[in-house]
Amino acid sequence: MKTLVWLGAGGCGGCSMSLLTAEAPDCLTALELAGIELLWHPSLSALGGAQLLAMLDAMEAGAQTLDMLCVEGALLTAFAGQCQTLGGGEPMAARVGRLARVARHVVAVGGCAAFGGVGAADDAGIGGRGLQFDGETPGGLLGASFVAASGLPVVNVAGCPTHPGWVLETLALLAADALPASGLDSLQRPRFYADRLVHHGCPRNEFYEFKATAHALGQQGCLIEHLGCRGTLAHADCNIRPWHGASSCLKGGFSCIDCTAPDFAAAHRQPLTTPRLAGLPTILPSDMPKAWFVALSALSKSATPARLRHNAQSERLDIAPTPPTGKRR
Repeated sequence: MKTLVWLGAGGCGGCSMSLLTAEAPDCLTALELAGIELLWHPSLSALGGAQLLAMLDAMEAGAQTLDMLCVEGALLTAFAGQCQTLGGGEPMAARVGRLARVARHVVAVGGCAAFGGVGAADDAGIGGRGLQFDGETPGGLLGASFVAASGLPVVNVAGCPTHPGWVLETLALLAADALPASGLDSLQRPRFYADRLVHHGCPRNEFYEFKATAHALGQQGCLIEHLGCRGTLAHADCNIRPWHGASSCLKGGFSCIDCTAPDFAAAHRQPLTTPRLAGLPTILPSDMPKAWFVALSALSKSATPARLRHNAQSERLDIAPTPPTGKRR
């Protein structure tokens, strides 16, 4: 069995809460099936503070194996060690730094642990840092050159919160030594989910294709033009791998905020607001020439079916597609 220690740093605990919603199988069964022994988790373990510290000391000394170190939440640096201590003793950041150097794999669970997230937002004032990134800049607590004993850098399972499937699949791959460096993108996110876009599988794609837009939440149309949806930029498979097997932000009627990105919590990001330059939304597909997008948008809008134009600003699909007429060939 591979050993796993999960530490909670400066965060809301949302990634752990999300992990607990895993189904078929549940998270503990999934770990067992992957050959992973969960030695400690702040919400799931009964091991007391003194016992935990003794176990961590043994790992640092090489007397006990640590195969996977998971950290959830940003490492806080603004208070000179006066908060975010482990067991009431030394700063969490110091302990994490030492454990990372004896662990076979190091995993940042969530955007805060990966990039600083909410803890590094412009007005947070708490000095939040990611394990190996400060925002999109390599560095973080462990430094840009850090590699774990496996030879991999920190694996950033980014998201706010993370999908339980992203976490459990990452841990299973690591336990089987089946996640090579080539399986990580430039921000060290596992490519099995980060090579997708939230736009892929979006239930509003027909509205997007014809640029039939919603003007308020609750309406059925595309949310890019007026409500700040970043689904065409966000690296995640949320609409292909539904949450709880059924839903996603967009299916629930809310715009994608691109929570797997390093800067999703920055002050310049205004949810439900579409930033514009010269009247053109700046949250367009990054690999599509803007002039082509403008031309195709004009053409698409001129061909928008009346049912889409109506339904886009309705709270329900009032008009159904017209059944085909005549003999099918």
